[in-house]
Amino acid sequence: MNEDLKREAAAMALLEVRPGMKLGLGTGSTARHFVDLLGARVAEGFEVLCVPTSEVTAAQARSLNIPLTDLETLPHLDMTVDGADEIGPGLALIKGGGGALLREKIVAAASDRMVVIADASKMVETLGRFPLPIEVNAFGLGATQIELERILKQFDAEGGLALRKTKAGETFVTDGGHYIFDALFGRISQPKALSDALLEVPGVVQHGLFLGLCQRAYVAGADGIKTYDA
Repeated sequence: MNEDLKREAAAMALLEVRPGMKLGLGTGSTARHFVDLLGARVAEGFEVLCVPTSEVTAAQARSLNIPLTDLETLPHLDMTVDGADEIGPGLALIKGGGGALLREKIVAAASDRMVVIADASKMVETLGRFPLPIEVNAFGLGATQIELERILKQFDAEGGLALRKTKAGETFVTDGGHYIFDALFGRISQPKALSDALLEVPGVVQHGLFLGLCQRAYVAGADGIKTYDA
């Protein structure tokens, strides 16, 4: 049922796309539906130019003949459509479960609008139930981990810090060549303060708190699609 709901949310976001738009294409299971639907429109002659947020999304878009570019060639986008791991008050998000948070945030910030598509299970009253991904430089990993553990304690995290691994047990490496720590806060009552604290750690490249970036969310549930605006 969830895949059907995700596709319904993706279809709603597609209604916002106008011919000639410059789009950011998100990463993840819900964003994949949007790329599929967009590819069907492109096959009918619909014109767009897109920047993918991951190598996985880029490969999917190429397979559908969706025209792609990058932010060096096209530094400003009309809209980014992406999924989320959690959607909290004011459309604050946790993203990065798929490991693409850095590129997702760069592309979202380069866009006039960020539209999120999700199923109702992603809505939360307070962010933090989903582990917060923190992308870090491989250099100095031990020192970075100590600083992150200090921040977890400072913000009363309910759980710990885990270096992300692949299913094969190897350290997960992002498209940018970085590692990811997943931090289980349980409840993030001060997202802006936490964001600032994390970004002050020299080894932290970026984190999965998306604050003030999302303007609209289409959330599909058993009772249909609900639209949330920031």
